[in-house]
Amino acid sequence: MTGKELLGELKSPAGTKQLATLYGNDGLETVRRRYSSLIEGLEAEGEVRLFSVPGRSELGGNHTDHNRGKVLAASIQLDAAAAVSPSQDKEVFFRSTGHDDVKLNLSDLSPREEERGEASALIRGIAAEFAAQGTPVMGFRANGDSRVLPGSGLSSSAAIEILFAKIFDNLYCGGKRSTLELAKIGQRAENIYFGKPCGLMDQIACASGGVVAIDFGPGPEASTVDPGAEAAGLITAADPKIKKINFDPKVAGFSLCVVTTGGGHEDLVADYAAIPAEMKAVAAFFGKSVLREVDEKKLIPSLEELRKAVGDRAVLRAIHFFNENRRVEAKLAALEKMNSSYSPGPSLFHDFLDLVNESGDSSWELLQNIYSPKNPAQQNVSLALALTKDFLRGGHGACRVHGGGFAGTIQAYIPINRLGDYRILMEGILGDDSLTVLKVRSTGAVELIINNDSVKTQ
Repeated sequence: MTGKELLGELKSPAGTKQLATLYGNDGLETVRRRYSSLIEGLEAEGEVRLFSVPGRSELGGNHTDHNRGKVLAASIQLDAAAAVSPSQDKEVFFRSTGHDDVKLNLSDLSPREEERGEASALIRGIAAEFAAQGTPVMGFRANGDSRVLPGSGLSSSAAIEILFAKIFDNLYCGGKRSTLELAKIGQRAENIYFGKPCGLMDQIACASGGVVAIDFGPGPEASTVDPGAEAAGLITAADPKIKKINFDPKVAGFSLCVVTTGGGHEDLVADYAAIPAEMKAVAAFFGKSVLREVDEKKLIPSLEELRKAVGDRAVLRAIHFFNENRRVEAKLAALEKMNSSYSPGPSLFHDFLDLVNESGDSSWELLQNIYSPKNPAQQNVSLALALTKDFLRGGHGACRVHGGGFAGTIQAYIPINRLGDYRILMEGILGDDSLTVLKVRSTGAVELIINNDSVKTQ
């Protein structure tokens, strides 16, 4: 379909239905204008195709995936979208709102040092993964726009990775790749080409849609190490166990929010790196690679020698890991209980909220990723959590650090009937638009196929 034809279809009943599937019924005209702008900005005379990949919010399992732990994550309505025109050559041109244009040739798919940390590295790395798997890829022209808040723990980088992977897969491989395959392709490109030692949780959640419980632990289905992660110094199960579950906090009368607290991530690399390193140091004391392989019962009896070997903070972070894994299991059980109830309501959601608060307290006290020890005078996240706890005092709700921590955002479950007051409080202190209400999006990485009244998904 040409760009002109797509512009017409976006206004049709089929187009409206497709957009409502991804974004809900509110604000559809704004969504339609966004896609129209992407199509018009592409300036392509031939075929044009539309893609969308959601960001994600971590619901449980703070800093557990890098030690083969358990996590709970949800795709959200904030997404990375693109209008794409396939090429007959190896040239790629990608224009994205607020960023420099990206131009590269895919004739050479080897990593380039000068591209590390750049979008071009992700595109080249993802193309290399498809080529290595026997899929010859050509180039494309794309006009993109991401609404996934950067630096918020909502996985803006993973959404872009899966967007590129989905584009290559649907343009040149018939859309055959599973969500897990797309996630691995994105992760390996980020590890090897982009130069960031990420895990696999973000990519899985962005690609899958809805809420997923992911178990990275060892077992018959997850006993090997992904080579891309291994090359970056990570230990990640090659085939994690993934379980999808229905979850909508609105049903229980709550809004899921993230609050941007301020502070940058530029000087926090060492703080982030120390968490998996210290957890793995505890594992190494017991002759294991990661904490998931350690018998937790041996931890306390070994404390005297363990503290001398790794220090108290590493021990506390290990305790957080084991407890957080149990909380993910308990959260999953609480949501399944809600889903099986004939009348899911606030009372059944309170068990889940209690676990969210426990996770938040553990991150603050044991994991210690609420502020950087290099700059204790700046505690944006601590302040936002304290304000939220005080706001919720005497009622129901929950809050915790969101994502990697040390700076950035917090996550909060606020009663819908109190959301307006909470917004006034937080934005009055942290600035306008610091609070964002999240909605769980049921579909993951998709290509919008409007003319046959369907969305092409995996």
